[in-house]
Amino acid sequence: MKVIIIMISISLVLGVLLTKLYNGLVYKKNQVDNAFSTIDVLLQKRWDLIPNLVAVAQNYKEFEQTTLTEIARLRNQVISERVNQSTRIQLEDQISKALGNILVTVEAYPELKSNENFLQLQYSITEIEEQISAARRFYNSAVTEYNNGVEMFPSNILASGMHYQRKVQFQATSQERQNVNVRNLFNQ
Repeated sequence: MKVIIIMISISLVLGVLLTKLYNGLVYKKNQVDNAFSTIDVLLQKRWDLIPNLVAVAQNYKEFEQTTLTEIARLRNQVISERVNQSTRIQLEDQISKALGNILVTVEAYPELKSNENFLQLQYSITEIEEQISAARRFYNSAVTEYNNGVEMFPSNILASGMHYQRKVQFQATSQERQNVNVRNLFNQ
């Protein structure tokens, strides 16, 4: 009788442990999905603003047409193509960089810089970029927790059986990690 009670107790403890591990992995996966969805919402806001920014800037013929064309191309690539999560992360980083270039280049165009529509768009994009940055930090935190669950023992055994694999974090490119030469930015 004691053996049966011990076996039932061990089974219950193992069942509770497996349930806790399983639920923890599902929770972490859902946190990553939720964080990425939050970024998606903010990116949609940014996508909606980009055509307006390009349209206002194009009124100034001498303005950086190559930068505007690159932003439009990247935006269309993200919207029209079915890209995986890591490729999308790279494309979004390129869009952020190109938008940053526009906001710096504007300094050389006083008429554009004083245009009320452009100023409002510039403010909106700057605000959204800050929100995207915060959402990316949250996403990276969720991905770290998830990746820890996928890789650490004993949850890694269960994660393998569930076909959970590591997720990619948003990361700065090597070019973005370099010091910025402010003088070059104003001489463009």
